[in-house]
Amino acid sequence: MTVIEARGLRKAFGSTIALDGVDLHVEEGRILGIIGPNGAGKSTALNAILGLIPYQGELRVLGRNPWTEREQLLRDVCFISDVAILPRWLRVSQAIDYVAGVHPRFDRAKAEAFLAKTSIQRSNKVRQLSKGMVTQLHLALVMAIDAKLLVLDEPTLGLDILYRKQFYDSLLNDYFDRSRTIVVTTHQVEDVEHVLTDLMFIHRGRVVLSCSMEEFESRYLELTVLPDKLPAARALKPMHERQVLGRSILLFPMSPANNSPPLATCAPQASPMSSSPSSATTRAGHKEQLYESSIESRTGVRRAGLRTRHDVSDAALLLVGEA
Repeated sequence: MTVIEARGLRKAFGSTIALDGVDLHVEEGRILGIIGPNGAGKSTALNAILGLIPYQGELRVLGRNPWTEREQLLRDVCFISDVAILPRWLRVSQAIDYVAGVHPRFDRAKAEAFLAKTSIQRSNKVRQLSKGMVTQLHLALVMAIDAKLLVLDEPTLGLDILYRKQFYDSLLNDYFDRSRTIVVTTHQVEDVEHVLTDLMFIHRGRVVLSCSMEEFESRYLELTVLPDKLPAARALKPMHERQVLGRSILLFPMSPANNSPPLATCAPQASPMSSSPSSATTRAGHKEQLYESSIESRTGVRRAGLRTRHDVSDAALLLVGEA
């Protein structure tokens, strides 16, 4: 089932183009991460999906037009905004009573069961809660709604790393299943990359990359290079470079022809990366040795798959910089 389908989505605020021909396709049971800098158009895209703003182009969410059928749509959609607030005088019990009274699919027992795992008391007022506890309260109220689509706009902004981890662990363990779909925007990419099934990079209202995480991981390769091998590695023209603990980490695109890393297809003058001069053909045949061990093969290069904490965020910065 297609949950979100957008074609040529466009939104302008005066002379400012917030969305410029965005295409988006999200299937049921997927977790999509929308990544981009401030002002990229992430929140505008979410507002269009939720029917909160008019737009140009084609957009269907759960088979409905979000602008003209918003009331029906919001019965199946939940939303946590980056600016979501609760009145400071409100008690937790009153928040539960309120949502139970306004949303037909709210399950009070589920909300109370989630809160029972926290230190939040029903008698607490919002002003007595820490920022992390307020986020837990928001999540408890949202997860207790039997919705098909959950939309999260920077849901953990301002939280420390412990609360961010707890938030996404709860989201996966207590809410997500194959019948539900989640769309999340965030700047803290390292917190969510392990939970995403799909990602979309957006910059200045345009999509610069949209793919599944599996496809993303097969497109790029990271190499950790020893200092004495750095000039030779840079000669291979990496897409991006960063420093970690005194070592350089270089990002390369995989060759589309054979899905091989750059060392396997480089010219013979790249031989300083190897322990002895060799032909490009020989390097291709021994690419696993070249990449898997920097010590045994004495190449000074260690293969790092795209599942490290910074990979997606670095690639996002790269793509945004080149857009």
